Amino acid sequence: MNDYKLPKGLYGITAEQFSLGRSNIEVVQEMIKGGIGIIQYREKRHKKDYCEIFKECQEIRKITKECGVTFLINDFVDIALLVDADGVHVGQEDLPVPAVRELLGPDKIIGLSTHSPEQCRDAAKIGADYIGVGPIYSTQTKEDVCNAVGFEYLDYAAAHSTLPFVAIGGIKKHNIAEVSRHGAQSICLVTEIVGAKDINAIIRELTQTMQI
Repeated sequence: MNDYKLPKGLYGITAEQFSLGRSNIEVVQEMIKGGIGIIQYREKRHKKDYCEIFKECQEIRKITKECGVTFLINDFVDIALLVDADGVHVGQEDLPVPAVRELLGPDKIIGLSTHSPEQCRDAAKIGADYIGVGPIYSTQTKEDVCNAVGFEYLDYAAAHSTLPFVAIGGIKKHNIAEVSRHGAQSICLVTEIVGAKDINAIIRELTQTMQI
């Protein structure tokens, strides 16, 4: 496990289906221009050819490396290795963290989605570097997502997590300040950012609204 410090502020995730016709690469470029310091590539194989996913990750790795931005890939450990991403993010139903660590080695970042205090405690034990806490609110962005955990679990993570965490799930411009007040210093909004006509403007507005 690395002594990883998750960047404070906004955590960017790709979601091409909500990006108003723009490619993942275009959106990533805009997120970086807006000042986001960490990007997670998230795409499902049944929605895009695997070779295309690989090529996109190659290009995003190049862009993020040039800009000094952390680049993580959701689920695809093999692609993360091939493009030399900074790490991966996995869910509770994906490859277990110890297996991912065996593949990636000691120096890569591994994030793990968690939905309960028990999963939060286990994440540190099994070697995750940071955790996702959520979904805070109901969300339609991710398929097969669990029910919203609300602020009870976020409050627990803020008080007890030994790992840095990012709050995620249904967070919008109108509720980001409340999420921040409950202790989240890293917050992910997916559709609110990738679906904005002016990504730079919404990033500035959201960043100002966060209480960090």
